[in-house]
Parts: sequence; structure tokens; C-alpha cells
Amino acid sequence: MFEQLGLIGCGLMGGSFALALKKAGLVKRVVGYSKSPSTTDRARQMGVIDVEAPSALLAVAGADIVLVAVPVSATEATLKAIKHLVTPQMLVMDVGSTKADVVQAARRALRDQVGSFVPAHPITGREVAGVEHADAELYYGRQVILTPTERTLTAQLVQAQEVWQAIGCRVSSMSPESHDTAFAAVSHLPHLLAFAMMNSLTGQPDGDQFLSLAGPGFRDFTRIAAGEPKMWRDIMLANREELLAQSKVFQQALAQLEQAIANGNSQALEDMLTLASETRAHWRMGAQRTSKPR
Repeated sequence: MFEQLGLIGCGLMGGSFALALKKAGLVKRVVGYSKSPSTTDRARQMGVIDVEAPSALLAVAGADIVLVAVPVSATEATLKAIKHLVTPQMLVMDVGSTKADVVQAARRALRDQVGSFVPAHPITGREVAGVEHADAELYYGRQVILTPTERTLTAQLVQAQEVWQAIGCRVSSMSPESHDTAFAAVSHLPHLLAFAMMNSLTGQPDGDQFLSLAGPGFRDFTRIAAGEPKMWRDIMLANREELLAQSKVFQQALAQLEQAIANGNSQALEDMLTLASETRAHWRMGAQRTSKPR
């Protein structure tokens, strides 16, 4: 049981974490701060937080667990703002979708107290943002990736694992660099493609007509293009090198399909489509893949 959660960023992710801790009986009090006072006020009215803090620093005062749920581009400034109240006994986590940049930001901002920081990435979210969508079940059954560094304190890492597991998450660990490579491929690139798909249609003279004819397949493929633009701007820029590398890999795969179509090579096209179809049919979210489908 934690005495107090200091919540910096009372939106969907932060608000859901606070509600999950409360539902599990893991925290006695939640003190929250958001850049927008109306967000913090709404969070208090909803019971997401118990006390509104006038600053990030005061949200941390007296806390034994802190969650930084802000855009990745604001991580360093936020950690600098709370540095003087971070103690070796405190657990500090984030929920950012990129990790190498967050780790570097934490090293610069927290300096000697960086051992209290455990970078975390919960694999969950929604296309809608805001505390009004906060849900105590948002994290349940989801995977959380921790990316500890050589300076992360063992006690804090164990605490982080236990708190995420206590609200129903499957927890695993990897290096920040490996994390960013993997998620460039399976998250950041798919979002880039979905945004590009929408723009490719809206940029055509008959785009509106095409959209009026789109069905469930198009809906499912482009669902993530409804994501929050500023958040995805920050993620894509923060992980630009890995994202662009994965984009090149995708372009090569697309070029192979295009070549088979251009050449009228039905067997080559069918083989590539079959590989993709079987791989997708055998894939299960969160499961470890041990071999290629036959």
C-alpha cells in the first residue's frame, strides 16, 4: 500500500492509473497536477484525484510513488521541476511510448536521483484523450514494458513490477534501445502508415467520394489515424531514426508486392500474400512467437 500517489498529468493514462490503484486498494491518497487547471478540477470531481496541486513539485511533496503522464517531449522539464523532492525511497515512473529519449532526459534532469526512476511503457490506450475517458480497467490484462538502466535501484524496479502486476498487467523488461527498435516496427510505423493513408485519400479530388464507399476493412485499417496528433508528432520525432529505418524496410516489402503486380507474376504475389496471411493468422497479441507458421 502506498501512502500517496503524486500524479503529474491527469489525462487518460494518468487518470486511469490513479483509478486502477484506488480500485486495487494500493493507495490512500492521490494528489494530482495538470498544466490545465480545468483538467485537474475535472479529475477531482470524478474522484480520480483527491487533492489538486498547484504545481508538479507540490504534487510530489509527500508522495512515495509518482507517475509522470505527460507528452514525451515534456518529460525532461517535468522531471527537472520535481527533482528537489525526489528521494531514494520514492518510486518515479512514466508512461511514454519512447524510452531512449526518456532515459536520457531522466539522466539530465534527475542526476543523482535517477536511480528512483523506472521508465515504463504500458501497451494500451485509446483514440480519445482526456480525463473524462479515464478507466480503472484500461491497464487490466495489458502488457507493460519496463526499461531499467544500470542506475535503476533494485528496490524501485521490484516495486514497479509489483504495482503493475497488482493492477492486472503482464510485466516484462528490455533495454530502452531495444524497446524503441521494436515499437518503431509494431506501433510507430503502423500509425505513420494510417496517417499517410488518410492523407493520400484527402489529397485526391475524389477523396471524399472514395471515403463514402469505404467499409469495415478501411475502418479497421485506419482506426489508429484518429490518434491525438500532437502526441504522435512527439513520438515520431523522438524515435525518428528507428521509425525511418522501419519505414525503409516497409517500402522494400511494398516494392516487392508492386513488382509482382506490375509483372503479372501471380505465383510470386500469392506467395507473399500467403506468408502475410498465415503470419497474421498465427499472431496473438502479447504472445511470444517461437517459430514461423508453416
